[in-house]
Amino acid sequence: MTNTDKPELSLVIPVFNEAESLADLQREIVQALEGMDYEILYIDDGSADASFEVLVGIQKACSRVRLIRFRRNFGQTAALSAGFRYARGKIIVPLDADGQNDPADIPPLVDKLNEGYDIVSGWRKERKDNPVTRTLPSRIANWLIGRITGVRLHDYGCTLKAYRAESLKPIRLYGEMHRFIPALARWGGEKVAEMVVNHRPRTAGKTKYGLSRTFKVLLDLMTIKFLASYSTKPIYIFGGLGGICLFGSVSSGLTVILMKLIQNYSMNRNPLLIISMMLMMAAIQLILMGLLAEILVRTYHESQDRPTYVIEKILEPAETPNV
Repeated sequence: MTNTDKPELSLVIPVFNEAESLADLQREIVQALEGMDYEILYIDDGSADASFEVLVGIQKACSRVRLIRFRRNFGQTAALSAGFRYARGKIIVPLDADGQNDPADIPPLVDKLNEGYDIVSGWRKERKDNPVTRTLPSRIANWLIGRITGVRLHDYGCTLKAYRAESLKPIRLYGEMHRFIPALARWGGEKVAEMVVNHRPRTAGKTKYGLSRTFKVLLDLMTIKFLASYSTKPIYIFGGLGGICLFGSVSSGLTVILMKLIQNYSMNRNPLLIISMMLMMAAIQLILMGLLAEILVRTYHESQDRPTYVIEKILEPAETPNV
């Protein structure tokens, strides 16, 4: 395969301090994908160990291997984003470099994708991770993501997935948002399926994730929900919050007046008067923020010439002879 060839399959593998796992992973990939047209794209995410040197050796020994190296550690999402951008295959499959994803699952994922899906997400049904720091928080996060996004998957956090390359083109990744790709794609009309994959215990190196990552995921989930529901109509959320504050302000104000008329309670000493004024100011600010956000959104879409919709196909009228 030459540098100009476009393979059917691209493997995208982020690497961060996984020198001890890479040789075995490479050997397993070659065995699992025998007979397939593929490339392997390793992204060294600023490793501080000998990972890059090991990858250079792997690349010299295998003509299918391409290598990207970051100047520093930017995180898994950034590494995947770079891999998706530079991958040449029609199908893109990311997987972890720690050896816990089984390369033998890649052909079945591709077969499932070819049944008519755009994304097939791996489901680590029997996880081999610490149940307290990894498995339990992951299950809670998966349930919450499914509830909020409306896209029910058992395992959003599984890196091993199969994507059609065109499904990834409109998606931009930030923070820890790579796990939300199936939800983002489903909102764009893509067909998403899920398949049980093998999950293996880590045999070398140390895990890079803990409970702190769960909090980051929840923050990204809030962003995803906002972008999905209000990115083209921010006045709805800001105006809605402003309306709630306005209702509270008017209710408090009326209560102050009624207390004065019925109980002759001093308006100056009534704390509800202060609450009413504060809620009124908050309502005005939120509504103005919504209007400003509307202007920014429209400016963004118009300047980028970016549509606010996704078209699946366009059917033109058939040519008919002039009558």
